[in-house]
Amino acid sequence: MARSNTRLELTWIGKENRPKLEPRILIEDPEKSYHAAHRVTDNDLFDNRLIFGDNLLALKALEQEFTGKVKCIFIDPPYNTGSAFSHYDDGVEHSLWLSLMRDRLEILRRLLSEDGSIWITIDDNECHYLKILCDEVFGRTNFVSNCIWQKKSSPQPNAVWLSDSHDHILVYAKAKEIWRPNMLPRSAEADARYKNPDNDSRGVWTSGDCTISLTGGQRGAQFARTGVSENIYEIQTPSGRKVSPPPGTCWRFSKDRFEELVAENRIYFGKSGNNVPRYKRFLSEVQEGIVCMTVWLRTEVSDNQDAKREVMVFNSKDVFATPKPEKLLQRIIALATNPGDLVLDSFAGSGTTGAVAHKMGRRWIMVELGEHCHTHIIPRLKKVIDGEDQGGISKAVNWQGGGGFRYYRLGPSLIVKDAWGNPVINPEFNAAMLAEAMCKLEGFTFEPNPDIYWQQGYSSEADFIYVTTQMMTAEMLTRLSDEVGHKRSLLICCGAFKCDVNQFANLTVKKIPLTVLQKCEWGRDDYSLEIRELPMRPEEVQAPPQRPGKKKAQDNEPTLFDLDTLK
Repeated sequence: MARSNTRLELTWIGKENRPKLEPRILIEDPEKSYHAAHRVTDNDLFDNRLIFGDNLLALKALEQEFTGKVKCIFIDPPYNTGSAFSHYDDGVEHSLWLSLMRDRLEILRRLLSEDGSIWITIDDNECHYLKILCDEVFGRTNFVSNCIWQKKSSPQPNAVWLSDSHDHILVYAKAKEIWRPNMLPRSAEADARYKNPDNDSRGVWTSGDCTISLTGGQRGAQFARTGVSENIYEIQTPSGRKVSPPPGTCWRFSKDRFEELVAENRIYFGKSGNNVPRYKRFLSEVQEGIVCMTVWLRTEVSDNQDAKREVMVFNSKDVFATPKPEKLLQRIIALATNPGDLVLDSFAGSGTTGAVAHKMGRRWIMVELGEHCHTHIIPRLKKVIDGEDQGGISKAVNWQGGGGFRYYRLGPSLIVKDAWGNPVINPEFNAAMLAEAMCKLEGFTFEPNPDIYWQQGYSSEADFIYVTTQMMTAEMLTRLSDEVGHKRSLLICCGAFKCDVNQFANLTVKKIPLTVLQKCEWGRDDYSLEIRELPMRPEEVQAPPQRPGKKKAQDNEPTLFDLDTLK
């Protein structure tokens, strides 16, 4: 391992290969979209999005509209454990897995708002590689924390080595210097620690230690040099007992300040007045929430078994293999967002993120390629919207239903090959679809003007785009140039043109599909995390292979991926 001058960088076979993604259009299917029959509250949210299709292409499709607008991203990607799940092919070689994750993370970063954050669940198999990859994509200085989630309550009796009981949640901010998490709401258990044994008129309180360490910080450095501290002095309790701070510590307050606190009845010496002094902190004065810690116990945020019980309500015949519990998502969304903020999950799985975000009054976007988008997610969301889902966090947030979502599928590829192998515009595209696709390819916002036919999109207040399959003649271009005028400009994407287009100063004319052929990989619909050549799990090494796999590497053969590729 060697460090470069600027940062630690992870390398792997194929890292330099990057897909040229086609920015697909999204097509709504109204029959699969769903909305409540009536508004339940004034805060109901209806324009949430469920997208069916490859998540890398879907992220590219979202990029133009949502760059810099997503407050919280949660993803639960396939863990690359070397075993196939029923809903995910979860065993991609390290290098392939890293490439596919890198491509997604780069777009996800662009989608994040400046005060946004991303939360990624992962297990030990790839966590530490993913951490370095995220350092590269998001910047090491934007790493916030690695939270530990207790996902199991008991050991696995068939574990070969140690029974894993936790997952990691890697947390990165878009800009850590400005991002701050919300506080967790105070629990009844936390408030129960506050009592009022002396009937103080200011209400219930708890007490804190009046001593602090003298071994660190500026105070400690001064004491180490001089052996003197103004905060070391003798205190006489009401009972007459004299106490001093233990060795290596001093009182938290100067002598003058301590006497002021005694006069204010902020120091408690116990019922008999003989105890070591403690400082009174009133519940009415503490901050409204609790700072979140990085170890998340199952008693706080539930575990795998709770998650499976939750999803069985929506599909008991085909239980999703790896759901996340609603309480876990509730904590993440509570820390990272406020009501009305936008939450994105591009590995939607069983739909927990959308269900929880919906109940918490957040806008959401989910992407899922698997058929469980229809067998698990849609039935779940319908019950949430209808108010029939009273599991998970529903009772905690008093969920009564409402709102809705729009269902989209990825549009087809714009360019296909004809019977002779020539690239042509996909005949599935109508005029509106073609105009929207060309807007995305050329960086324009698709917004047709109902009154001006040639204003189909814009890049600024004075720059527009017009898409047509017609052959543009000199007469047609002259008329368009006159209508555009000298204070505006127009990009014309057409099937062909017959004249010298350079004579029109306010027009730029391009032929389609010729002008876009080199922009993208056309016709590719699947960039999914799929099994290519599954590595064998250690316990399977001596067993006959159950599926085609790689030949086991000999001791002297180079492996596909090795820690030595860190540089």
